[in-house]
Amino acid sequence: RDETRVTNFGGGASALLDPESTGALTIFAFSKVEPPEVADCHVWVCRHETEEDLVEDRVGPVEPGKWLLWPPAQEGLLGLLQAPPVRASCWLADNEIPAAWRTKFPSGVDIIRKAVELRADAGLDPDKRLVRRRDCEFEIFRSVEQAIELPFIRAGFVTVDDFIARAQTILQRRKARSGRSLELHARAIFIEERLVEGTHFAHQPESEPGKRPDFLFPSVAAYRDASFPADRLRMLAVKTTCKDRWRQILNEADRIPAKHLLTLQEGVSESQFREMTNAGVQLVVPAGIADTFPKDVRPHLQTLESFIGDVRLLPLAGHA
Repeated sequence: RDETRVTNFGGGASALLDPESTGALTIFAFSKVEPPEVADCHVWVCRHETEEDLVEDRVGPVEPGKWLLWPPAQEGLLGLLQAPPVRASCWLADNEIPAAWRTKFPSGVDIIRKAVELRADAGLDPDKRLVRRRDCEFEIFRSVEQAIELPFIRAGFVTVDDFIARAQTILQRRKARSGRSLELHARAIFIEERLVEGTHFAHQPESEPGKRPDFLFPSVAAYRDASFPADRLRMLAVKTTCKDRWRQILNEADRIPAKHLLTLQEGVSESQFREMTNAGVQLVVPAGIADTFPKDVRPHLQTLESFIGDVRLLPLAGHA
C-alpha cells in the first residue's frame, strides 16, 4: 500500500516497499531533538552484502528478524556488553562460567555444547530445536563475553588506540561467532538425529581442490566414487542470511547440480527465489521461519526435518 502521505518514505517508489529489498539490512536513523519538536527519520536499505558488511563492522552482527538499538542504552563500549535487565534462562551467572573460559574465550563448539545441555529439547523436531538453541547460544556467548571483557573496560584505557583495538576484538569475535554458529548447530542436530559423521555425512570436506562445502552426504568416499550415482549425493551449504550470498555456493561440489542451502533468512522476493531455483538452489528453512516467505514460495521450501529425512534414505558408499 502506498502510504507516502503518512510516512513520507516515498510511497510505491520507496526501497522499503520494493519486493527486491526483502531480507535486506535496514537502518532507521532518527535525529535527536527536544520536545515538542518532531524527529526526522532517514532510512537506508542496504543494496548488497558489501553495504551490510560496512554496517555490521560498526554495530556488530544483526540477526535475521531481530532489531538492534544503536547506540545502546549505556554509552560507549560498556553498552556493547550490557546484560538483559532480567536474567534469561541461558544467561550464565559468573559462578556458572567454567574457569577455563575466563582464561581463553571458548570455541563455538564449546558454547554450542553448553546450549545443547541447557536446551536438550529432545521432544522437539529439528526445526524448533535449531531456532531455540541458537537463541540460547547467543545468550551464553553474551554472558561469557561480559564476564571476560567488562573488567578490562572498567579498568579504562591509556590511549584511544587501545580502546579501539579492544572494541574491534569484541566486534570481530561476534562476527566470527555469527558466521559459524548455524553450521555448528546443524552438525549437532545431525548427530542427535543418529547421522554418523564420516558415514552418513561429512563436515567441511574438500570436494575438489580449494572447494569445501559445509556438508556432504552421505560421505566423501561416496562423492569421490565415480560409480556412485550423482543423484544420490547431497550438498548442504549453511548461511545465516542468503539474500546476496547464495551465489557463493554454486561452484561447490561439482558433482552435485542441486545445491541445498540452510538459512535463517526471513523471506526473499519471488523474483530472487526464481533466480535461485533456476540456478539449482533448494532453500532449507526452519518451519517457523517459512511463514515469512511469500505465499507462492512457501510450498517450495524444505524444512530441516524434511531434509534430514531425505538424507537418511541415501545409500552409503559401497551400497549404491
